Formats: sequence, C-alpha cells, structure tokens
Amino acid sequence: MENVFQFADELGPSKVIHVYEPSAGLKAVLVVDNVAMGPSIGGVRMALDVSTEECFRLARSMTLKNAAASLPHGGGKVVVFSDPNIPMEKKAVLMRALASSLREINEYIFGPDMGTNEDCMVYIKDEIGRAVGLPREFGGIPLDEIGATGWGVLHSTEVALEFCDLKLEGARLVVQGFGAVGKNAARFLSNRGAILVGVSDSCGAIHNPEGLDVDALIALKDSGKSVIEYPAGDRIDCDCIIDIDCDIWIPAARPDVINEDNVHRLKTKLIVEGANIPITLCAERYLHEKGVICVPDFIANAGGVICAAMEFQRASECTVFQVIEEKLRNNTRLVLTESVSKQVLPREAAMNLALQRIRKAMSYRRWSLFSSAPGFI
Repeated sequence: MENVFQFADELGPSKVIHVYEPSAGLKAVLVVDNVAMGPSIGGVRMALDVSTEECFRLARSMTLKNAAASLPHGGGKVVVFSDPNIPMEKKAVLMRALASSLREINEYIFGPDMGTNEDCMVYIKDEIGRAVGLPREFGGIPLDEIGATGWGVLHSTEVALEFCDLKLEGARLVVQGFGAVGKNAARFLSNRGAILVGVSDSCGAIHNPEGLDVDALIALKDSGKSVIEYPAGDRIDCDCIIDIDCDIWIPAARPDVINEDNVHRLKTKLIVEGANIPITLCAERYLHEKGVICVPDFIANAGGVICAAMEFQRASECTVFQVIEEKLRNNTRLVLTESVSKQVLPREAAMNLALQRIRKAMSYRRWSLFSSAPGFI
C-alpha cells in the first residue's frame, strides 16, 4: 500500500479511504482533499492503471478548480481499479458497491469521469441519493451530453488567443483524446472557425493538414468506432499526435501525456488543458520559456464541475452555459494577465488565485486553528 502521508501538505488531504468489497470485485480509493469551501465534489474515474497518487493529484486539482471557479465545494476524487470497457451491468454492481461503502462520507459528492457516465451516477443516486451528472430523466444536467467542459475550453481558448495575437478563425487545432471533452471542444471550436487538423484516441490518430470533418469524427465515435477509421486523412500512432504542427493543442485524455521526454516535440503556440494534470510541471516550465502559452487544467476545464455544482443547486441548463462562459473567460484573463505582468508561469498565477480563496475559507474553519501547531501536516 502506498504511503499516503507523502502527499499531505497544509491543504490536505482530509481523508484517504481504500475500499475493498470482494463480493462485488470492487477495489477503489477515495481522496477527500480540502473541504474548507464546502463538501468536496469530483468524478469517479475507472481504469486498470490508476493509483492512490493519481487519485490524490486529481482530488487536489478539483480543490483548486472549485476554488478558482468560486464554487462552494472542496475537491475530491474516486479511482476504481477496473477495466472501463466492462459491460454496464457489471459497472452497475461496482457503482452500487462503491456508493454503499462510502454511504457515510457525506463530504464527498459523486460525479462522472473517465470510464463512468451519467448512467453510473444513477446507480449511485439510487443507492445513497448523492450524485451529480445525472441524465435529464432523473432531474440532472448531463454534462458530457451537453459538452459542459468543452464549452468552457472554447471560452478559455478564445481569451487565451488574445495573448497569442491569434484569431480563432482559421487557427489549426489538434485534440489529443477524442472522448467526451475532446469531441465537444473540437465541435465548439470548429463552429467558431478553427480547423481541426489532427485528433487521436486510444487506438491511434488521424492527420489531415487540410482539415478534418468534426461531425463525421463524432459520428464515428458515437457508433463505437475509432477516429482512425476516418477515411480522409493519414493514420499515425497515438504518440505522433504530439508532432503535428498547429496553433492550438488540446490535451483531453490521461495525466502526464506531455512530460520532460516529449515536450520538445510540440509545435504549437497555445495549449489549453482539457484534461486534468495532462502536462508535468517541468514540461510547463519548458513551454513557458519557449513562449508557448499553457492554460492550466483547473482553469481551462472547469466547465464540467461548474455544471455539476449548479445541477446540485437545481440551476437550469441555460444558466449553466452562461455561468461557465462568464467564469472561464474571467479566470483565464485574470491568470494570463498576471502571468504576463509578473513574468510567472500561468500555473503559478492560477495557483495564487485559487490558494487565496482556499486560505480565506480555511481561516473561518475551526480546525484551521490547529494548522500552525508543531508537527501539523
């Protein structure tokens, strides 16, 4: 078992819970990071290669994301050790067992993430009544269906382009990871004039410098096929998506896809992080030194959690789109303006924004009185 205390700092985590339910075949980890601003909210990620460390890093990202978006929630995350491609009836068993095991952890609100969806949230809702990202039939706002995260990526990108002296019309776009976030980001950006020239999924990538038909690619994915079956482009390996020359590069898949070993291969002017923790800090520093603007994950992809939090508050879908647009445009401009004026990484500017709000909230919490005690972690 990993030493969870190696991840602890002044912010958290508040709780780390390992869940094992052999009768259901469930192995999972919950990290409740920081709840100073309110109960934590975050997705349930399902994959075979997840870890406690990844769960903590994702929970921390949610803490920062919720704070930067001024939501009344802290950060949390669940990782489930399982194949995300198992039949839905088996997922239902896992989700019900997970919810039942964490029934008493009221400071965590379940949401969908990679490997889980709105149907999974219904099973959790049915068990314990505490989930967001539900289908419309159950009073939810299905964030993946409406493209809430992609909608936020669009507006973050539009603002960031102002700092690159580029226009969205005619900008060459590459999307790494064509799942719920990637395909909706591509759809919204192409509708505003961007030209998608490269896209990848777990099976491979497709490249066409003349442009790809976004609607046709989405239809392929919705039918259960890979983007590599798109007929009008060059098939390349997944990893080669990094090498495509473009203006905007959007990572929308797994953590650490850009790192010290491959960051030098990127040929872009702007990166907008649609995925959580997709680029290592050293790689972001390298990009900054090369003049490439990198909008941090917890700023750029906050649309999904804003949607989830507003669903929890019974807001309307129309209001959700308006609030995502307002918050993402405002926060992206704040972060990039500070980055330019103080000559710091955009991530550092974003951290300053989020931490200021978290520490303010912590100062009102009774348990924060102990934060200066000797030996406190």
